[in-house]
Amino acid sequence: MIKKELFIGVLIALIVTIAGIFIYCTLFLSSYEFVEALKIAEQNDRLGSVIALGALANFLPFFVFLKKNQIYRARGVVMFCLLLVLFILLVNFSLIPNLF
Repeated sequence: MIKKELFIGVLIALIVTIAGIFIYCTLFLSSYEFVEALKIAEQNDRLGSVIALGALANFLPFFVFLKKNQIYRARGVVMFCLLLVLFILLVNFSLIPNLF
């Protein structure tokens, strides 16, 4: 049961992060398509920043889960954010070559 709740939190955090990245790209990089905007961000070494700004949207599900006393789902959101931090570190230091 606990693993299921953690997985739900991680899955929701993933969906919210992708939605946040999409919203950021459409608002501030609106002259490009979504994938093209991500390619340009990667070429300019800004992909980690775009991902981090998209991940800011995870505050909403985290606090909603805390308010509803769904602690394990909130932990899933935090776990995903920690994994995302490691991914951003790998991207920023070019340890993962050519994502797009």
